[in-house]
Amino acid sequence: MTITAERSSDASARENLRDLLAKYHCRVHQPSDPPLFSREPKSPMQSHHWKWAELRPLLNAIGQGIDLNADGPRRTLRLASPGLESGTTPTFWASIQVILPGEVAGAHRHSASAFRFVMEGGGANTTVNGESYEMNTGDLVLTPAWAWHDHTYNGSTPMIWLDILDIPLMHVLHATFFESYDSPTQPVSNVPDRSSRRYGSGLMRPTEPSRDEQTLNPLLAYKKQMAEEALHQAEGVVADPVDDVILEYQNPVNGKSALPTLSLRLQKLRPSMRGAKRRNTGCRLYYVVRGKGVTRAGEAEFRWSAGDFIVIAPWNWHSHANLSETEEAVLFQVTDAPTLKALGFYREELEK
Repeated sequence: MTITAERSSDASARENLRDLLAKYHCRVHQPSDPPLFSREPKSPMQSHHWKWAELRPLLNAIGQGIDLNADGPRRTLRLASPGLESGTTPTFWASIQVILPGEVAGAHRHSASAFRFVMEGGGANTTVNGESYEMNTGDLVLTPAWAWHDHTYNGSTPMIWLDILDIPLMHVLHATFFESYDSPTQPVSNVPDRSSRRYGSGLMRPTEPSRDEQTLNPLLAYKKQMAEEALHQAEGVVADPVDDVILEYQNPVNGKSALPTLSLRLQKLRPSMRGAKRRNTGCRLYYVVRGKGVTRAGEAEFRWSAGDFIVIAPWNWHSHANLSETEEAVLFQVTDAPTLKALGFYREELEK
């Protein structure tokens, strides 16, 4: 009784002070406030599954009804996770961009880091700070923070790629900057594939990287053939208990993640693979490149196939399985682990 009475008295005192403190832009914790700490992460975000069979008609609809905007939002279908006001996760959002034959996505730059992973089609060119790369299915192209970038496409059918940007993180840090270029496209340098020539081998690099190359990842394009060959070679080593065969796209200067805030990974689930359960702080998004399988996240079970997306909420137990006895499954994975690790907040557990 004594403890209850003291708590009741303290609660009243806190409420009585609310208006006085507010006059001076101050406050104390109120009984109605949510707790500042919890024993483990409690995110409003929910794990979710988007099926390609349902997304494709929506992409057709926005392709026919929405213009490509050079100075602001592109023609993109955003993946909005249940439980969040905006974004696919608290730190990044994923969207699917459609570009039509003859279109130009005008040049601009922003403080958010971004990348493109080509889902379907080929022949578009992305120019980043004067370097120009053709994008085809399975290719990964980076847009580092504050880099000028534009896209041009002269193909004959619509082209589709995955866009990921760390916009929610940029917003929460109040670090938003955006600038349009003074023309739809930027000039292409005399050596349009400079970074690929210097770093594209994946094995060797210049002995004296420039200051800019030491600050941001200088390698802008990672080709599908290179990535899948590396993944094939990795099948001969010990598998990850959850993700099976998995490799990370790396910054060739320092060996860290390709982008400072996001880790980009390619993984293979071999036939009949059944993974263990793991949970992590932070979030992860999977895009199914090919194959069929099932991912369990918390109490949910997602049966996926090529083109699907799965997002895992923070601290959700999750596991993967390849349901085929003969065919491999390949997933492209994005996680904000580098951000959590840089801040000292990353933690993970493997089910025993």
